[in-house]
Amino acid sequence: MRFELIPAVDLKAGHCVRLQQGRMADATDYGDNPVAMALRWQRAGASRLHVVDLDGAFSGQPENRQAIANICVALDIPVQLGGGLRDLDTISATLELGVQRVILGSVAVADPDMVIAACRHFPSQVCVGIDAKAGMVAVHGWDDVTSVKAIDLARRFEDAGVVAIIYTDIARDGMLTGPNIEETLKLAQSVTIPVIASGGVARLDDVRALIQHADDGIAGAITGRAIYEGTLDFSAAVAMLDGAE
Repeated sequence: MRFELIPAVDLKAGHCVRLQQGRMADATDYGDNPVAMALRWQRAGASRLHVVDLDGAFSGQPENRQAIANICVALDIPVQLGGGLRDLDTISATLELGVQRVILGSVAVADPDMVIAACRHFPSQVCVGIDAKAGMVAVHGWDDVTSVKAIDLARRFEDAGVVAIIYTDIARDGMLTGPNIEETLKLAQSVTIPVIASGGVARLDDVRALIQHADDGIAGAITGRAIYEGTLDFSAAVAMLDGAE
């Protein structure tokens, strides 16, 4: 499996933003044209786009449907979406917008059977998002840290047909401090589901470090603030990945 570096577009009230450690109050606004931003990353060599409906993550239902639809229509590359997807009807409606695969987060803790049902109804289109703090799962836009261990949650979906697990270390997210490779690797080695690292990817060396564990189950990484702030040159990172194949 090719290691994917996936740029993130986070939506808040139709704007493209980035948060620090998942706090809505710490949002940096990168403009009101998320389609233009999405196209920027496609031109830079992205093979997939990671979109998060931040309003949906907090409210529990999609809030940026028009922006999401516009992005899907504009892009030639597949889009994966998370945020506010809590039932089969909502997932179906989201896929109809043109989203290729959905990311189920909070509902994976609250109703794991629904995730399993989603995998059955929408084969090869369901990812599980596991957001963790010190190895414990956080839900509802990261407001609540549960008593569920990230590894235990991941193992719950081992044979369900989940395409990938997106593992976000909350403490690192948006902080440009480097990914938590140790915890990500621990998770990847505990399941057969490919794991995508998220949170803290800040520079080319971080990508290089993650690639070293591609054979251990780390299949890719999501990057956000780093490519917006310029600490990571996305095109250069993609070129490096192409050269590493």
